[in-house]
Amino acid sequence: MSSTIPQYWRTTLLSPIGQLHLLANQNSLLMLAFEQNLEPLLARILQPGCQTIDGLNNVLRAADVQLDEYFAGERKHFTLPISMRGTDFQNAVWNSLLKIPYGTTWSYSDQAHELKRPNAIRAVGTANGLNPLCIVVPCHRVVAKSGDLSGYAGGKTAKVWLLKMEKSQSFERISKINSLLNGPKL
Repeated sequence: MSSTIPQYWRTTLLSPIGQLHLLANQNSLLMLAFEQNLEPLLARILQPGCQTIDGLNNVLRAADVQLDEYFAGERKHFTLPISMRGTDFQNAVWNSLLKIPYGTTWSYSDQAHELKRPNAIRAVGTANGLNPLCIVVPCHRVVAKSGDLSGYAGGKTAKVWLLKMEKSQSFERISKINSLLNGPKL
């Protein structure tokens, strides 16, 4: 009886907020990480005896294109096949991040209420910190209830950059819609 050795492809992409490390199997994106949390994520995701291949497969090619579009302000939602490996609670937290609209923020309290677990604010924050797919699963859109920026795997500078970029793109889109609705001034 032969067993198939799991294969993973990995690559590093340059972005406006630094190097991003990506890992995929043949079906889905498994990890999008910053340097500072790369090793712990790899340890959680990679299976013993697996084969990792440096380079791009179809999933990583699509991720490269979509990330370029996102950083250029041309993409508001990712359509990549993703797989998040965590506990049931972590998966619920990460899936709730996908509900946060582009250009907006939620507090950890908002996210806990969305999950119908209003007393789990700290647990929500901890799960966000373990998010294996930063940017694509937008944990950068979660801030403290006071509005302060709290921890982010990519650091505060990256979080600020992402939030400002999304806000400016949302503002620009709203301005265009308003000018179309209001028509030319006579």
